[in-house]
Amino acid sequence: MNKIIKFVDGLMQKSTPTAPAWNIEHVLEGKETKWNYIDGCMLKAIIDLYKATGERRYFDFAKDYVDFFLLENGKKILGYNVEDYNCDNINMGKVLFDLHTVTGEEKYVNAITLLGQQLQTQPRIKAGNFWHKKIYPHQVWLDGLYMVQPFYVNADTCQDVLRQFINVYEIMRCKETGLYFHGYDESRQMSWADKMTGLSSNFWTRSVGWFSMALVDTAERLDANETLQKYLKELMDALHHVADPETKMFYQVTNKAGRDGNYLETSGSCAIAYSLMKGARLGYLPPSYFDYGREIFDSVAQHKLIIGDDGDFTLKDICLVAGLGGMPGKGDYQPRDGTYEYYISEPRVDNDAKGVAPFLFAYAEILRKGSVK
Repeated sequence: MNKIIKFVDGLMQKSTPTAPAWNIEHVLEGKETKWNYIDGCMLKAIIDLYKATGERRYFDFAKDYVDFFLLENGKKILGYNVEDYNCDNINMGKVLFDLHTVTGEEKYVNAITLLGQQLQTQPRIKAGNFWHKKIYPHQVWLDGLYMVQPFYVNADTCQDVLRQFINVYEIMRCKETGLYFHGYDESRQMSWADKMTGLSSNFWTRSVGWFSMALVDTAERLDANETLQKYLKELMDALHHVADPETKMFYQVTNKAGRDGNYLETSGSCAIAYSLMKGARLGYLPPSYFDYGREIFDSVAQHKLIIGDDGDFTLKDICLVAGLGGMPGKGDYQPRDGTYEYYISEPRVDNDAKGVAPFLFAYAEILRKGSVK
């Protein structure tokens, strides 16, 4: 058994819906069990492994895990409240489509309908994008495009979905670098927002990774939309200029290589690797971009996936969490003000799904191509 399969199997064996080994925020803070985006990332990765390998045990694990949260035949979801208007809460809904396709069970359609009700009334900025959360009014974060848009896309919402991406491209993209700022505050009232542009002040690699995955996953659902393909290629080319020349990976603060405290961050690097490989597989990017994504993935596996003396695997240097405003930071630097100092202050953790999942997304692309070494 190769080490990556052994790694994911070990995490699965240690995880239940009430005690997920990959949800480090849950572990560290003793959070209550509820429907959440972190589990959603990991379950989508496990479904991707099922699709790439055909091994039913991956599907069965994801099904049993999701079923724990579905109450009243999917008409209620444990720990989910529509009126929170939280984009993150949509993310786990993506696996419902695959569960329904394979099983035909009505409860998955009911749960999809329930999550869809949130998006029918989700508050929006004037340009049309969903607020990231009700507790973050008038704000768009790159994270939210990944959490929502691949789920939201259907025959009736295509133009709405596309408009939300166009708005992000026009508002949040830096013309000088081709990179995207983490957040935008339409009201210009948040302390982290520039009073002229409403934008946050730095490029956080995981948020750029969220957005790159949103582009490729949504383009697939939109049947290869040319606008999203254009945005994807432009972003991948821009990122190439800020990659670490030696490892091909990306720094926590994307364009600040060499600054004290910056580090090669695992989750964002893996998200970008996945976007490159999937984009190439689907024909949205030139074939050579698959090889570039594979280089990044192999580098992560070499430098960040560690085998301990006990035989257990550790995927290290995953940023625990980062955001803008609201709650305090998890590290010593408390204000989530979007500064360089803030982003490098957030804790680095091991084996968190926000890094493990994109690592496995990328690995599933390698399996699909049949190029496992």
